[in-house]
Amino acid sequence: MSDEVAPGHVRIRLDLSYDGTDFSGWAKQAGGRRTVQGEIEDALRTVTRSRETYELTVAGRTDAGVHARGQVAHVDLPESVWREHHEKLLKRLAGRLPRDVRVWALREAPSGFNARFSAIWRRYAYRVTDNPGGVDPLLRNHVLWHDWPLDVDAMNEAARALLGEHDFAAYCKRREGATTIRTLQELSLVRGDDGIITATVRADAFCHNMVRSLIGALLFVGDGHRPPDWPRKVLDAGVRDSAVHVVRPHGLTLEEVGYPADELLAARSKEARNKRTLPPRGCC
Repeated sequence: MSDEVAPGHVRIRLDLSYDGTDFSGWAKQAGGRRTVQGEIEDALRTVTRSRETYELTVAGRTDAGVHARGQVAHVDLPESVWREHHEKLLKRLAGRLPRDVRVWALREAPSGFNARFSAIWRRYAYRVTDNPGGVDPLLRNHVLWHDWPLDVDAMNEAARALLGEHDFAAYCKRREGATTIRTLQELSLVRGDDGIITATVRADAFCHNMVRSLIGALLFVGDGHRPPDWPRKVLDAGVRDSAVHVVRPHGLTLEEVGYPADELLAARSKEARNKRTLPPRGCC
């Protein structure tokens, strides 16, 4: 699979954000369901007065109800379209897009850039409160209410044991032919002055439901239903545990996507397409 841009086209990087509350996720779906990709592609076609729909490639597909503050996508546009519209394209998109999705920057991508495969990490935040009174009504679409007191120190102890490269099959919804090996680079939780607990989760990539399953396991530790060593035991077992709940999506936000230096983009894109395996236990 090549990242070569078709002759006569230019690759454009988009930086964007959205409130996922009223979207059926990122990816276009049959049946006319409202999606982020669909809204942006429709707006782009309208403001460029094009008959063709220019398809977006995104750094990380988000599920229904999940938000994004630092999402990245790319689109390949005909050079003639980019030359004609690029100076006013950002403002025109702002006027055409609905208020729950914004494109903040549009620029020509460096050679070898692929929004999905060139990324070296994605950083998510999951926000939860154990306030006995519930969630601030103004934050209800972005913060989960957990109705048991949470021990953040115990949750962090459990989180540290999950860091590194592992097969996260126990925390993922399996997809045929897809690997569940990931490198979890950061998993930590902090309680803010407002009482909201923010979990920061960063990895080279995520499999389906991984973040929300990890948070579900940590919540069981935080409220005392499981000991701190339990999430690692689930990981090592390698199979889904019915006690690991996939928490609701509205507390989750994609905060940032990281990319290497421009000269390393193409190599990273090629590397990311390779299916990973772990060495046998006890080896190396």
